[in-house]
Amino acid sequence: MAGRIPQPFINDLLARVDILDVIESRLTLRKSGAHRYLALCPFHDEKTPSFNVNTDRQFYYCFGCGATGTALKFLMQYDQLDFVPAVEALAAIAGVEVPREKSDRLRAEASDRLYSVLAAADAYYRKMLKQHADAARAIDYLKGRGVNGLTARDFGIGFAPPGWDNLVRALAQAQTADLTDAGLVTSRDSGGVYDRFRDRIMFPIRDLRGRVIAFGGRVLGDDKPKYLNSPETAVFHKGHELYGLFEARRTVRSLARLLLVEGYMDVVALAQAGIGYAVATLGTASGTPHFEKLFRYAPAVICCFDGDPAGREAAWKALSAALPALGSGRQLSFVFLPDGEDPDTLIRKEGKAAFEARLDGAVSAVEYLFTRLSEGLDRRTLDGRARLAELAMPYLQKLPTGVLKDLMLRRLSELTELTAEMLVRQLATAGPAAPAPLAARRRGPIESKISRLSEYLLTSLIQHPELVKELSAERRDDLLALDDCLLARLVRHLVDNPDADTAALLGYWTGETEHGTLLGLAERRLMLAGEALAREFADAVDQELAARAKANRAAALEDLRSDGSVEKLKSYWRLKRQETESSNG
Repeated sequence: MAGRIPQPFINDLLARVDILDVIESRLTLRKSGAHRYLALCPFHDEKTPSFNVNTDRQFYYCFGCGATGTALKFLMQYDQLDFVPAVEALAAIAGVEVPREKSDRLRAEASDRLYSVLAAADAYYRKMLKQHADAARAIDYLKGRGVNGLTARDFGIGFAPPGWDNLVRALAQAQTADLTDAGLVTSRDSGGVYDRFRDRIMFPIRDLRGRVIAFGGRVLGDDKPKYLNSPETAVFHKGHELYGLFEARRTVRSLARLLLVEGYMDVVALAQAGIGYAVATLGTASGTPHFEKLFRYAPAVICCFDGDPAGREAAWKALSAALPALGSGRQLSFVFLPDGEDPDTLIRKEGKAAFEARLDGAVSAVEYLFTRLSEGLDRRTLDGRARLAELAMPYLQKLPTGVLKDLMLRRLSELTELTAEMLVRQLATAGPAAPAPLAARRRGPIESKISRLSEYLLTSLIQHPELVKELSAERRDDLLALDDCLLARLVRHLVDNPDADTAALLGYWTGETEHGTLLGLAERRLMLAGEALAREFADAVDQELAARAKANRAAALEDLRSDGSVEKLKSYWRLKRQETESSNG
């Protein structure tokens, strides 16, 4: 599992803290059984409680929106914390210190040095905007764009003076390697370094904790490019970060919606006009990780693009990237501005009320998808309706299972006059869906071809880890020898950690793609228990191994038909013999 905190500590932490103590301090719970509590779900609007807390297995599950997890996951979702701060918060509840592994501690120390030099650079750029002789041009530019001193202060806007080594000399106490690793300087071919940002207005990019992780610089002269961003570093990954998100959350703690725009100045101008919930990507197209982050902090996202062909093409790419992140309770819509306008110019021209009226009239993602796909098609004809269904399938496949996907299938049914059942069958045979992000995977199996038998084995193991001990050593070895699959990895972990319980297993997989799958399986009801469950589990293991052996032999036979070499023949008969021995034994 990725991170700087030893996994055994996280397992121990989850075992030490009662999930009821964590959730009860934030929600009003009522008892609904020996080990169950009910509450109104904090993650979607509802009038009837569907949020369940299971104190026996130490996890929560909402039957309304599918939100599920351990005490750690609850802190991440409810308190809007990243993984490491959530572990630290849980440790504070337990009254223990969070340890760090040695190698990760060294990496953390290196990151701390980067944060330190970036903070020093930020202070330097802000100081130069006030004091440097050449800063008058930067101030005049900002005033010309309607930015006042208060807004410049809130966003930490600064100035990088012209010259090759101003920052290098100002931060002379910093190590050159740290300045380079932070993306603040560039190496010369002849040796030495020079400032990356020169004669530019500087926009600090902050993470959700308010730390400066990078910069964007707007040129004042004729240099190219007009906007220059920091390169990728150990603390900055532009494909995941959003400019202005820290400022938006600081301004509005509980965000009802977020507005995604294209430029730094758009974010700054909108904030000054009273629209403090705008953010921007950092010189990259908006991707699925961006939307995952946006929806983590607001239930609704509005994408704002120019109305020209380039803007509409960017909007279409954004829609495709956002689909895997559109789970229950998440709303996506699009607003297109008049030609020649951007949010910066339009907000100054028409004011907050008129601009927000545009946002209120944004086109929903559902309608935009079908409108765009219908362009050039005649839905009055059978061919036109059939073609719309075919075009829509790859996009519907990207949606996570849930209410929105059902509604979009229903809407497609209305547009094409095909029954929902026909569309569902077509969706099932239309090819593999695009990979979905973690939150979108929480209900379905991780492996696209996982069998019901495998799901049963995984369900049994996640709820009753002791079942591994009931298997013979031979059968355990057979499971461990399977191809790299979730079942084999779960068995391996239980062999290595024989005392692990359900909560410990869920804690181990927190942050991994398999986490959502295991959480869903942990909530399923098993009909058997005790010795009856152990016997059925052992029988299911035998059936699973036999099915996999048969599938492997069939694949070997196909290979043999295409390549009749001696090696292929030996491989086929070896698998055939193993299958026979397995069925006889």
